[in-house]
Amino acid sequence: MKEDFLRPPRTAAEWAADALRVIGILGVIAAAILLQPTDAGIAALALPALMLPRMLGMRAWFDAAAGAIVLAAAWSNVFDLYAAIWWWDLALHFACTAVLAVITAEILTRTGVAAITARTPPRTPLVLVPMIALALSAVWEMIEWFGSVYISDQIHVGYQDTIGDMVLGGLGGLVAGGMLALMDVRRVPDRTQAAAEPVVSDRRG
Repeated sequence: MKEDFLRPPRTAAEWAADALRVIGILGVIAAAILLQPTDAGIAALALPALMLPRMLGMRAWFDAAAGAIVLAAAWSNVFDLYAAIWWWDLALHFACTAVLAVITAEILTRTGVAAITARTPPRTPLVLVPMIALALSAVWEMIEWFGSVYISDQIHVGYQDTIGDMVLGGLGGLVAGGMLALMDVRRVPDRTQAAAEPVVSDRRG
């Protein structure tokens, strides 16, 4: 993970993903200076999701797409786009949950908890990634409830809103699971790195 995180960008997509990380960090600083503390906190919540794809050595196109989606989700809260555009909340619950489910699946694979993203039958991500997405959606809604009760009454929660958000999150997880069943989102190692690594047989069924 350390090698992947410190690896210099080489392609346009890798530069774009790193640029989004810089924007995310600068956005937190700007929000802390110019906006409310809650806005800075919301912007800061996006930082782990911005950093993890690089640390996990995920493909540059996914890294850049994840960064753009996560930043959009965070700053839409700051600029009240969820209230201004009726479908925006649903669209970002779909896209952001899909991205976070893929990242979580890779973490679970790397830590040996469950092999989801590598050397598994295609049915494995099709089943497990939607379940991960639904779990993440539940956590997301708990955080929204906590924020509405203890931080700001401007965070709107309700039964229909919660169920709708979780449905879209689950659908996003289903699409993410289908994507992982068809392709590998991990970066292809450099030739020198691949030569240094031991060969592992592929057990995909």
